[in-house]
Amino acid sequence: MQAIRLTTLTALIAAAGFSSGGLFAQSMNPSIPVGKITAFPLIVQPGTRPQLTWKIAYPSIVQDVTDIEGVGTVVATEELDVEVRVLGAGVTAGSTNSSSYQFVPTEAQLSYDGGSYTRIFYGTNNNVKPNQVVYRGTVLRGKKLRFGGRYYYNRKWGPYFNSQSSTPNVRTLVNGEVPPTSYPLYNAPTLQSFLRPYLDSEGRLKIGPMDLIVLMELTHTDAQKRDPGYDLQDMVLLVTFRSKNNNGHGNNLDGVDSSNPGNAPFTDTNSAVDDER
Repeated sequence: MQAIRLTTLTALIAAAGFSSGGLFAQSMNPSIPVGKITAFPLIVQPGTRPQLTWKIAYPSIVQDVTDIEGVGTVVATEELDVEVRVLGAGVTAGSTNSSSYQFVPTEAQLSYDGGSYTRIFYGTNNNVKPNQVVYRGTVLRGKKLRFGGRYYYNRKWGPYFNSQSSTPNVRTLVNGEVPPTSYPLYNAPTLQSFLRPYLDSEGRLKIGPMDLIVLMELTHTDAQKRDPGYDLQDMVLLVTFRSKNNNGHGNNLDGVDSSNPGNAPFTDTNSAVDDER
């Protein structure tokens, strides 16, 4: 009987033509500051100078609204909307003497506010739809989001890891961070095609300013970090936050906070009504 080996999906995916479905995270860099300038008086007599007033709104980044506890627990520092998408599930199985691989069903789980871990995805990499939101909700201030995962093979579950495991196999990273493997992941032969668009030429994550990426290693323990199979790509989640707080920048026709870039129009139709609520 041939031996079976479990590993992570290699660049064979690229040869098979797998794509991420066209998903891109939020813009790779925070939006530029936006604002307005007002002058008083509007009509200026010769020889006088108006008083200019600037109001500048700076874009938020995820570090402003969350804290990372340990390496895998996300703590909201204000009330937030959250969406979770699956970018890839990279566990495969193949015969020891064969170059062919098959996808292995993999499960992703989520825990909110210390509750039980519940399934948000189950399937192989062929079932991944990166544009599909698998979890949507509201995270209250001070509440925690945690993540977990495992694979299913040969009629049994593999080892289970989550944000609270003693070995840090579930990692939560922000834009600009480098996945903590013992080798440069961005040019490694094990780099999976679904993660490639989210790494720059130096191996740093390039995701949106309000995004987090959750990387899971499900086939190796942290003690095996020098093994090429320890690549934190067995389950990859993209977590996107949006602030719900009214920060006092006025009421708007569409109910969207005018301090958030790109959300127009900014016409206040009734100053007595707080549209931002």
